[in-house]
Amino acid sequence: MSNRRNFLQRALGFAGAFSLAPLAAKAVAEDVSDALQSLNKRSPLDAASDEDLWARMAQAYTVSPNIMNLNNGGVSPQPKVVQDAVDRYYHLSNEAPTYYMWQILDKGREPLRRKLAELAGTSPEELAINRNATEALDTVTWGLTLNKGDEIVMTRQDYPNMVQAWKQKEMRDGIKINWISFNLPVENDETFVKAFVNATTAKTKIWHITHMINWTGQILPVKKLCEEARKRNIISIVDGAHTFAHMDFKIPDFNPDYYGTSLHKWLSAPFGTGMLYVKKENIGGLWPLFPNDKPTDSNIRKFETLGTRSFAPEQAIGQAIDFHNAIGSKRKEERLRYLKNYWCERVIKNPRVKLHISMKPEYACALGTFSIDGMDPNDVVNKLFNDHQIHTTGIKWENISCVRVTPHVYTTTRDLDRFVEAVLKIASS
Repeated sequence: MSNRRNFLQRALGFAGAFSLAPLAAKAVAEDVSDALQSLNKRSPLDAASDEDLWARMAQAYTVSPNIMNLNNGGVSPQPKVVQDAVDRYYHLSNEAPTYYMWQILDKGREPLRRKLAELAGTSPEELAINRNATEALDTVTWGLTLNKGDEIVMTRQDYPNMVQAWKQKEMRDGIKINWISFNLPVENDETFVKAFVNATTAKTKIWHITHMINWTGQILPVKKLCEEARKRNIISIVDGAHTFAHMDFKIPDFNPDYYGTSLHKWLSAPFGTGMLYVKKENIGGLWPLFPNDKPTDSNIRKFETLGTRSFAPEQAIGQAIDFHNAIGSKRKEERLRYLKNYWCERVIKNPRVKLHISMKPEYACALGTFSIDGMDPNDVVNKLFNDHQIHTTGIKWENISCVRVTPHVYTTTRDLDRFVEAVLKIASS
């Protein structure tokens, strides 16, 4: 607790948080760190509903006071300490780019890799640092050797970039996609497992598994699906874009062959940062997306041959991990789920409002979705923003039509009260 407090006092204090006068900035830093120290004395469930502490913690962010941002699921804002780290590394790079970028900042990737591995529960030799979940998962899609006629199983509710990647591989290499579809929400593990198994044939080589469906927030039983895949000697690829640093788990808990995620979502790392996990024994057989001189090597670093990159966002991932750890993974998960349940339980007071997400903790966390009978989701989104300055996102994909709402740790229940009031007003008009 002392380490967490000292970290935030130093980080926020040195940064001159929120462009306040030095004394005011110091007061903000001390208040945030005191709030974190208090949170860490509470159990995750008990801390989830302590509005005073979370409101004080929210001072670590610089979000707009004029727009209520409830679309953190797309990209999350970074706490001030992360923003300042990016600025610091970027300005340093500009002093002498080829020296500071390649001889100083580039050397920071190994300690960063160890830090990420500790958070993910993996070996550092199994993690590659890249720019987003799309790059991570495309590395796997295009790096695996498949033959014409080989089959993969994936759902029609998977993320578009992953869907398009596999469709392109189907067009180019002659593989076959066996599609499955779900009417969400689903509150039964076996429904998912049975669907994947039923779509599997003797030619199936891969199961592409989305941990949390981005459209609605539906959580899939990833551990069970990876276990079933392994029984059948099928490769498991997990899209964890919406769950890493959102929920309390370690990647080996699921035992996937491959796992890709974005770090600019729930970790609140700099924009354009991501991570790829490859089980150690699979590295040698996976071709890198960007070629290098040793494409069949078993060194995880072969997946980082990108050429010139911006080192500033990459190196500031470390500050984002520190901030996340200062809160605590389980404490963060319980707060996010509490916020989703808070607004969901209130908007359904109007019979025209329908939820499209489970209220059971094993099937949902921060992401929640709703619709209003007789209204197009985009019309609801527009009214929320134009009339109430609340930013959400409309979802229309396959058999899904709803409004997605994604709060973050800086969101207060007072904010959500205003959101609920706006939804009920729209539904009653």
